[in-house]
Formats: sequence, C-alpha cells, structure tokens
Amino acid sequence: MASQSRDAAIVGIYELPERKVDGLSPLQIKAECAAKALADAGLGWSDVDALYDAGEGGGFSGLNVAEYFGIHPTVIDTTGVGGSSYEFHAAHARTDIAAGRAKVGLLTYGSTQASASRHTGTAVGGGSPDPGSNMEGPWGQTLISMYAMAARRHMHQYGTTSAQLAEISTATRAHAMRNPQAVKAMEDLLFQNIRETTIDDVLSSRMIADPLRLLECCMVSDGGGAVVIASPEVARTCAKPPVWIIGAGEATQYQQSGGDITTSAGAQSAPIAFGQAGIRPDELDIAMVYDSFSITVMILLEDLGFCAKGEGGAWVEGGRLRWDNPNGPALNTDGGGLSSNHPGMRGIFLLLEAARQLRGESTSQVEGAKLAVAHGNGGQLAGRHSGGTILLARD
Repeated sequence: MASQSRDAAIVGIYELPERKVDGLSPLQIKAECAAKALADAGLGWSDVDALYDAGEGGGFSGLNVAEYFGIHPTVIDTTGVGGSSYEFHAAHARTDIAAGRAKVGLLTYGSTQASASRHTGTAVGGGSPDPGSNMEGPWGQTLISMYAMAARRHMHQYGTTSAQLAEISTATRAHAMRNPQAVKAMEDLLFQNIRETTIDDVLSSRMIADPLRLLECCMVSDGGGAVVIASPEVARTCAKPPVWIIGAGEATQYQQSGGDITTSAGAQSAPIAFGQAGIRPDELDIAMVYDSFSITVMILLEDLGFCAKGEGGAWVEGGRLRWDNPNGPALNTDGGGLSSNHPGMRGIFLLLEAARQLRGESTSQVEGAKLAVAHGNGGQLAGRHSGGTILLARD
C-alpha cells in the first residue's frame, strides 16, 4: 500500500439512534448530533471554524445553522447534490483544512422524513418541461421507476438476475439484525417478520417497480448524524483515534444521447479517489455504498472497481458482502438504507459507519479493518445524479 497524505481526519461522530422522532425539527436533530459528535472528539462548539451543510434544515442554511449552533465559522460550504452531499463535504473539508483555511470542520444532517409522512421515490414528475426535467417530467416517471429502468437495462445488457440483486438485500439485513438501532428502527417503522432474510424472501416480496421488489427498496425513516473533521494537529489531541481521509473524488452524471444508464458518476469519481490514495479496491475491508435500492449498490460496486462492468451479479454471489465472509469487502455493516435508516439523504451515515469500523466500534465489526470506502449517490440513477467517493484509513 502506498503512503498516503494525512491532511485531515474524522475525529468525532454521532448518529441519532431513533428512526422516528416525533416532535423534533431537522434543525434540532442537527444540533443534538453536532453537540454529541463534538463531545465524542473531545472538542467544543468554539473549536469549529468550518461549517458544511446541505440545506435540509431550511433556506439560507449556512447562515441559519451557524446562528442556531452559536458558532462563527470562517468557512461555510452549502454544497447540495443530494445523498452524496456529505462525501462532497468531507472532500471539501479535507481541502480547506489542508490549505490552512480551517482546523475543525462540522458536517450535520437532520431529517423527519418518516414522521412528516413524506415518501421517497413515489412522486410523479410533471409540470412544464425545463432543462432539468424535460426527459422525465412529461412522462410521469417516479424516482423508483428510474432505478427500475437501470436494473432492467443491467439485466438485459449483462444477464444480471434478480437472485443476484437479492444478495445485496440479504447481506445488509444480516448486518441490520446485529445492530440494535436498526432492529428498533424496523420495529418502529412497522416492518413485518423482522429477521435475517433469504434470497427467496426477497424474490417473493411484493413487486414495487419491475424488476425491483419491496425488499430491494430502502426504508423511509427519520434520522440524523454529525461528523467532525480536523487537522492533524487537532486530531492528535482528540479523545478518539483519527480516521484519515486519504482520497476523495467528486463527479456528476446525467442522461445523454447514447449514454449508458448502467454506469454512474462513480465511474468518474472513484479513480480520482483511488489515485490520490494509492490503493486498489481489492485492498478495502469495508464498502459503505449508497443503497437506495439493490441496483444502486450493484452498479456502484462495479464503478468503484471491485469488478468489471457487468460482472457485479456473479461477483456478489455466495454471501460475499457479509461481514463474516473473508472474501469481502463487508457491505453497509450498519444495515444500510435497506434495513437501518434512509431519511432522504443517506451519505453522512456512510461516513459514520466507515469511521466506526476503522475505530473498531461496529456491531458487525470486521476484524483488523484498516481501509474503507464511503461512496454516496445523489439524485436519480439513470437520470441526473452525483457521485462522491471518500477513502478512509485508520492510524
């Protein structure tokens, strides 16, 4: 493994344990998570000089969040690119810290998606066509229909089967059953027959958007979390061991004439991140990969370089993605968006669980885990979307 730069590290993390939080606002959730992530690092509000926010707490997010937190950051970044915003934020924090513009960056997320009865993926497009919706809006496509279209194309083009896609759902559910917070989430959100699932369970679950079935679709939950990123000088004084950001890549993708909807923005962002880190995908112990749907993971694993395009179906077979399979990497060991939480934008939770694994604190801990990837996907696969790749290493 090549020597990586140690410009910035994750030093504090916190995830709201509840997935149904009636009575709290997104801003309150963000503040609670921020305070506890700072405490986890052994830092305080006055240490924060960089704020990263995706705007889910309301308009003028950089101003309002700073005021609500009572801090005076000299760096404010309100990049909002959907579910991968937090990977973009981590990349930007690393750059800002390395350039000397900040020493302690704070990333926060809060959502009441479930308690507000907002549904993910079922809204129908419409209204006047514009440059951002002219290919979907007039035809009434929902978000999930876009993912289903990508899945059907992957099947047609590469022979991928529903049973192979189901490997992703069964692996994440196995990890969820080892995570008390994920089990409680499924109980609170009224899941039925809460247990580890089989391939047959997934294939016999209700069809939602052909070929995607119920157990291949993310849950809809509330949630929140916070991540503290610090300079090497600060990191060495923190309460927990640092988790270093050793590579980062950002990219966007959208529909194009002759484009391939089975290839995501990750195909552009991942080589950048791996090039910076000087490592290969097969060296990774942990893969925290955005799992809005099973097909999301399949396509992203290919684009991250774990296998060639079109070979993901065979590559995931045999329980390869489980925490206890030595062939690894272990996928979404918190239970993922499929079985732990998905409050609308899930990118921050990828960073949280990757950091837990490298600190040895996961409920599905991979022994000796040293390297992890957190890859977020924002927007709509098969449509306009973003990809953010963060590579992490323990000391």
